[in-house]
Amino acid sequence: MTVQQNRELIRRFDEAVAAGDVDALDELCTQDMVNHALAPDRPKGLEGTREFVRTGMPQFQADGWTESVLVAEGDHVVQFGVRAGTWRGGPFLGFDVNPGPYSRDVAFCYRIQDGKIAERWAIRDDLTMLRQLGAITSQH
Repeated sequence: MTVQQNRELIRRFDEAVAAGDVDALDELCTQDMVNHALAPDRPKGLEGTREFVRTGMPQFQADGWTESVLVAEGDHVVQFGVRAGTWRGGPFLGFDVNPGPYSRDVAFCYRIQDGKIAERWAIRDDLTMLRQLGAITSQH
């Protein structure tokens, strides 16, 4: 695949996740996809990503990119920018987090194989999100 096709694949993956379209993931991802960003108790392979889209993403109301840059070379794509939305409230990384708006830096890295996403990594500034939502306070 070309670099442009790989970028388009990531754009389509973003759209499917935002829409909660787990059926589209079959076309976009390998069945044995390794999603390094998922909690260890999620199912392995593509099923773990499907489960997250169904059960985890709804907590992030209107979560989307406010800034995004895609850099692609060969079969690797890195997407970096700022994601913002509203946390609906509830547990997050071991904290009971109140609902509210957030904005945080995020980088997603992808490895493409035969035109599908084979691996995905996430680097998120969760500390900033937890501070914005009052789950963590600075003590001086």
